[in-house]
Parts: sequence; structure tokens; C-alpha cells
Amino acid sequence: MTGAGPRTALAVGPHLDDAVFSAGGTLRALVAAGWRVRVVTCFTASVPDPTGFALSTQLDKGLGADIDYMALRRAEDQEAQRRLGTRRPVHLPLPEAPHRGYHSPAALFGDPLPEDDLTHALATHLRPLLRDADLVLGPQALGAHVDHRLTTRALLAFGVLPRLALWRDAPYAVRCPDARPDGTVRGTAALTEVSVDVTGHLTAKVNAVLAYATQLGFQFGGEENVPGAVRAAARGDAVAA
Repeated sequence: MTGAGPRTALAVGPHLDDAVFSAGGTLRALVAAGWRVRVVTCFTASVPDPTGFALSTQLDKGLGADIDYMALRRAEDQEAQRRLGTRRPVHLPLPEAPHRGYHSPAALFGDPLPEDDLTHALATHLRPLLRDADLVLGPQALGAHVDHRLTTRALLAFGVLPRLALWRDAPYAVRCPDARPDGTVRGTAALTEVSVDVTGHLTAKVNAVLAYATQLGFQFGGEENVPGAVRAAARGDAVAA
């Protein structure tokens, strides 16, 4: 834990955009209150020459096969964090699920593959970052995406529970209001729901969300729909703590 000086918050997201889409209002509120805030994203590695389902995840966003999709997304995330006023983001060199043997949309939302054991890799990268944070934020894994589930399980396994807050994953929380958190969250009795008032920070969140240009059509149906969607999802900044 930190001593004298500004308190620190570390937000751990599975994908580039998850922390901002889900808890951007909270992150901005912390910055405004004088906290030092940093976002860490777990699965951001570029994979040369993607094929099959992995390639389709960029083709369906209008990006050609010759584009380094993850490099583009990392740059978007840096701009989003600049707009929120957080510190320079950390991008861990782990590949997204489509590059780890999950070859269909159904597989992405199924159980983690037995051979997809990222416990050691996540621990290696996250433990030194988590050590001194006064507050740790991460996903509840609503929607059951395998990368979200693995991130949530890693955070719960690291012994940070007294300083852990879990956000409602967007856009899943909006698309499926009855979606339930990962079973590891439901089995943690110490977690209770807390609502964070982010009313005064929604404009900053909208501006940060707009930085993820590659995702706006796929996730929101276009840039013009972002302000309404962000305001409708404001409860997504509620956390379990």
C-alpha cells in the first residue's frame, strides 16, 4: 500500500476499451478527486499474419488483413486514457482469446479451455503492479467472455479483495440486463454492490469512448449513438466492493 501522497488506483481490463467502456466515469471521478489512476489491459499482443476466426475479428470492422489491428487499438487506448487524464496505460503482451485456440464466437463465451491456463502469466505481469495500489478495479465478467472470466479470476486469486472493486462489464450489462457475474464473484461473500455517482463525468467518458474508433460501429452502431449509450449504461459504473 502507498504511504503519504496521492492515493493510487489500478484498473485491470481484459481488452483495450473494457475499462473505459465499463468504468470510464469512475476513473474520471477518481482523477478529479486527486487519485493517480492507471489502466492495465491484459490481452493486447499483436499476432503476425492472423487467420481464420482471429482474422475475422478485424475484417468485420472494415480493417484489412495487412493492418496490425492490435497496434491500432493500443494507440486508441493511449488516446482514451489521455482524454480521461489517467497515467500512461500498461499493455500486457498476452494474445486475445481468438489467438489462443478459441475459434468461434460460441467458444469465446464458453468455459476456458483446459490448456488455456494463464494463471502464471497473469500473476507474473500483474503482481508487481497490484502490490502498491490503494484501489484495484476490474470486471465482474458479465457476459461470460473467456478473457473477462480469466481476468476476474486472476484478480480474486491475488489477495487484493479488501481493496478490490468490480465493474459491470459494458456493453454486456446493457445488452443483457440479467447477465450474472462469473461464479467466482458470486461465491465471494465479501463483495457488495455500491453505486458510484458519475453524473458529472459522463461527458469525459463519452469523449474517451470516442477514441476507440475501430470499435464504435461494431459496439454502438456508429459514433452518433455513443452519447446515448454511455448515459444509458451509467449504472455500469456501479461496482462491487
